[in-house]
Amino acid sequence: MSADPLARLESALGHRFADRGLLERAVMHASAFAQGRGESYQRLEFLGDRVLGLVIAAMLHDRYPEAEEGELARRLNALVRREACADRALFLGIDGALKLGHAEAHSGGRKKAAILADACEAVLAAVYLDAGYDAAQAVILNVWAPLIETDERPERDPKTALQERVQANGGPPPDYVLLERRGPDHKPHFVIEVVNHSGPLGRGEGGSKREAEQNAARAALAGLGAAIDA
Repeated sequence: MSADPLARLESALGHRFADRGLLERAVMHASAFAQGRGESYQRLEFLGDRVLGLVIAAMLHDRYPEAEEGELARRLNALVRREACADRALFLGIDGALKLGHAEAHSGGRKKAAILADACEAVLAAVYLDAGYDAAQAVILNVWAPLIETDERPERDPKTALQERVQANGGPPPDYVLLERRGPDHKPHFVIEVVNHSGPLGRGEGGSKREAEQNAARAALAGLGAAIDA
């Protein structure tokens, strides 16, 4: 096996880059860029998120011709969310190829789900820019195959599940309160708390208000001892 982490990553992807610089940029975290090592993966991550979403959405559309929009949306969310991307990053060995600043590396950056997920999306964008949509599609469907095959019963929408749970007990629908918004406009981070008449039920964070609300609802359900996919 090659000692070059980028060569190992190419092998795991099943794609050899014509422009190796794209792959080098895809694993360059902003903490390393601040030290002058190169351009970070942030722009590639933005593109990769959309490429991944399109490939998975098209696959689901074809795979489940009888499914309603809501079911397709739940399946899509399960396959492209941060946890799924971080899982696939570890599968590909992106953690070993990441270029991190000294402080980030020593604080466990290679195992942080947010960094792994972002780098995974950046790598997918690098494949897309290097060889086009068909190449990116082939890589994504191959790498995501284990998750696709086990996605026969997608997670219910946590906000819907929480509302049903609360109203079944005679309470009004819960409210979602924005506690904090931080980060630059191109990469915001939200902290949201879900509350009802009895007080706070759960707190969630995410790169969008929707993601933070879903995570808050998921935390509330966990606290209530509810199974989201029941």
